Amino acid sequence: MFRRDTTAESHFRIEVRTWLEANLPLALRGRTARPPPAELMPWYQALSRKGWIAPHWPKHYGGMGATLNEQIIITEELARIGAPQLPAQGLNHIGPILMKFGTEAQKAQHLPPIIAGTVIWAQGYSEPGAGSDLASLSTRATLEGDHFIVRGQKIWTTWGHHSDWMFALVRTDPQAQPRQAGISFLLLDLRSPGIRIRPIKTIAGDDEFSEVFFDDVVVPAENLVGKLNDGWRIANALLGHERLASSNPQFPLMALERIKTMARASGVIADPAFQDRLAAASINVTALSALFSHAVELTNNKHSPGPESSVIKIFASELLQTLNELLVQAAGGHASTQNPITTNFGVVDVAAPFLQSRRVTIYGGSSEIQRNVLARRVLNLPS
Repeated sequence: MFRRDTTAESHFRIEVRTWLEANLPLALRGRTARPPPAELMPWYQALSRKGWIAPHWPKHYGGMGATLNEQIIITEELARIGAPQLPAQGLNHIGPILMKFGTEAQKAQHLPPIIAGTVIWAQGYSEPGAGSDLASLSTRATLEGDHFIVRGQKIWTTWGHHSDWMFALVRTDPQAQPRQAGISFLLLDLRSPGIRIRPIKTIAGDDEFSEVFFDDVVVPAENLVGKLNDGWRIANALLGHERLASSNPQFPLMALERIKTMARASGVIADPAFQDRLAAASINVTALSALFSHAVELTNNKHSPGPESSVIKIFASELLQTLNELLVQAAGGHASTQNPITTNFGVVDVAAPFLQSRRVTIYGGSSEIQRNVLARRVLNLPS
């Protein structure tokens, strides 16, 4: 991409590529939707046994402790082979948050199962009346002695119906001003009595999301992460991790390969105007890889990306939409076909990734909110 491997890195790339070719099942390659747990988690666990499930985690927490360039190599090789999207709420969100804010008991209980792939995590942020305006959330957690009573609802919860645990923002002081001052960060066992989960089928035909209802759910007080009413600070730290993780160039790289395959099959690859658009898209994917590399390097050196993470979130999400629009152009009249298209150059799914990409500028904070963040916190523009 934008860098050259050293001799040692070249050997590592060969090792990764060879192992992926030998171990990633053919049925999981090139999938545009996340496979169900019964198919996906054995692959997750195979990566775990190899020691590659968490390249960015320190070794003393069970991670690989990989260098920045090793992390990039793994990302590029996963994209090259078309590896499926893993459930990342544990690896990229709550895992790093517990390392920074969790108690020793919380780390001991939750980090090893994340690495092993025996527990799946969900994120409980959005509510029917609180999406981009997260500070207006209304799910209540009332402290009663040694436990909280949780009442409320979360929505657009990725893989909530497949998850074992949820980390959630809850309102613990309804009178606090500003509103952010009355929010806490809780860990909830989704098998607890009083929890109901209902999947949501999306326009793409998948059921990635769900809505979760809490009816007087008892949550032990030791499941509080950080201090009472200090959840907003933790949430902002987590959003930085989320925006970085959702900007991983693996998926734009895979989208770029789908475009090239479809363009060869349709013949539009010979059109100079299309070649120009494809070249621009390729340049932008390379730019995203460089931007992601810089952000990962900052994180590895314990520098929080902060509000600047909004830059990469905007660029990555809008680029993925642009790539899928280019894929539709490459497919021409076949673009509306609901099922994957079989060509002489391989099978290409066009409709599903295009529809799935519509949501990427919303989750993790909409593009509009990201621009507001940059205007206020980076450019110091007036509200």
